[in-house]
Amino acid sequence: MSLSPFSPLSTLADAQPFARDGFTFRPLAVPSRGSAELAVWALDLVPGARSETHSMDREEVFVVVDGAVSATVADREVSAGPGDAIIVPPHATLQIRNASTAEPARLTVATSVGMRAIVGGAPFTPPWAQ
Repeated sequence: MSLSPFSPLSTLADAQPFARDGFTFRPLAVPSRGSAELAVWALDLVPGARSETHSMDREEVFVVVDGAVSATVADREVSAGPGDAIIVPPHATLQIRNASTAEPARLTVATSVGMRAIVGGAPFTPPWAQ
C-alpha cells in the first residue's frame, strides 16, 4: 500500500472558493486538503452580508482578520473587530453578519472535521468543510 506524500502547506491561492449569500468560503485545512481532525477556512463577507440563522453540531470559532462583524449566538448579540474571536458552542443558534454596509470583512474559521449544520430544520454538510 502506497501513501500519498504529506504536504504541510495548504495555500489560500489553491483553495476552491464556495460562495453563498455574500459569503465566500476558502477551505484551508479540511479532509480533502490533508487535515484529519481540524477544519479551518478563510471567510470573506461582502458589505452587509448576513447569514441564515443556523446551528452546527460542533464548536466553531470565528476570528476576525479585517473589518467588523456582529453575530447573534444563542440569542446573545456580540460585535467583533480584528483580533477578536466569536465562539459558538455546539448546537447554539447562530446568525453572523458583516457589521459594515460599505467595507468587506475577512475571518478565519475553525471547527472540527465532520461538522454538520442545521439550516431551516434540515441537516447540511458544508462542502467547504470536507
